[in-house]
Amino acid sequence: MRNCIVAQSGGPTSVINASAIGIFEKNEELKYYDKVFAGLNGIEGILKENIINLCELDKESVHGLKYTPSSGLGSCRYKLKSYEQSKEEYIKLFEILEKNQIKTFFYIGGNDSMDTVHKLSNYAKEHSIDIKFIGVPKTIDNDLPIMDHTPGFGSAAKFIATIALENSLDASVYETKNIFIMEAMGRDTGWLAASSCIATLNGEPAVDLIYLPEIPFDTNKFLKDVENKLKEKNRLVIVVSEGIRTAEGVFLGEMQSNAGYDKFGHAQLGGVCVYLKNLITENGICKKVRAVELSTLQRCAMHFASQTDIDEAYESGAFALEYSIEGESGNMIGIRRIQNNPYKSEPFAVHTSKVANTIKYFPKEWINAEGNNVTKEAYDYTLPLIMGEPKIKYENGLPKYVFLNERKK
Repeated sequence: MRNCIVAQSGGPTSVINASAIGIFEKNEELKYYDKVFAGLNGIEGILKENIINLCELDKESVHGLKYTPSSGLGSCRYKLKSYEQSKEEYIKLFEILEKNQIKTFFYIGGNDSMDTVHKLSNYAKEHSIDIKFIGVPKTIDNDLPIMDHTPGFGSAAKFIATIALENSLDASVYETKNIFIMEAMGRDTGWLAASSCIATLNGEPAVDLIYLPEIPFDTNKFLKDVENKLKEKNRLVIVVSEGIRTAEGVFLGEMQSNAGYDKFGHAQLGGVCVYLKNLITENGICKKVRAVELSTLQRCAMHFASQTDIDEAYESGAFALEYSIEGESGNMIGIRRIQNNPYKSEPFAVHTSKVANTIKYFPKEWINAEGNNVTKEAYDYTLPLIMGEPKIKYENGLPKYVFLNERKK
């Protein structure tokens, strides 16, 4: 018996399920594995033996996950320790995998997930265990190195740019000077906030100012930027990353009185847009300021998803299944851009050691000299990734999504 298991980890995206279905459907075609198991809630769930056989579930529900947002197999934020720190955990995990005759473990996730793939692959090799570990990329943050971009980013970018565009129009109905501030995710990098540059009205940028973590935030300069822009026009659209910080490295999100910390000791960011709104109003620059924190909206909006993103996520999973037949353990699938016009990409394999615990920052050369917007290179990079509308089904006027019944137990 030769089986495989697929699991998801970290924050969900609109297209993470497409990767899982790519694995499942490619195996239906090749019939290489006898059973395709799913580990519910990532590695944490597998350690609890929370495992189901996808082949035994209702086919329509399983295939319907491709156009369903969020992590259909559940997720976790579980940082696997080293073998020296947690021997019992490794021993237990491999006993569970061997009991289920697992020959390949597919883990869909971001940076920490690839670190898990790297650790487990090394353990299997060192102990001569015949199980492959293969990573499949996922993160709206687009911060995995080596590859051109990550599945999830294109759809989030499309959502962010659309919201910026529509609110720019909303703000245009009044003669009174007004400002709309939108906050995108991105603790360390500014890819998401920068993606708003693709929003245009009559050929002109809909977003006036963009602030990214890659450039230290200067309060006085920010206020001067806003003041100068308001001399040129009545309405401003400003997009900021949640991770913008001062030259001293202090997150603006930490300056909130209610700022907390997660279980890893990271500051729980958010509220940056409100902080900036208060800066503007308290300094008498503009009375009418609205602030919107997109939060999880940008990662679960399948109705705004990019079909290109869905297709690439699916292909990443399908390629991972094919790669597992002859490929090496400890590798993950990346996306390589071949050309921009017409856009074309291809999947490829890269070792997780080159990706895990490493961050791909937004290129500083794509940030303007004033540090308050991005260049045409950012526009040209992002635009092809948002193309195509999702082929989702509707029921009673709403998107028809699926939820695996087994997850309710």
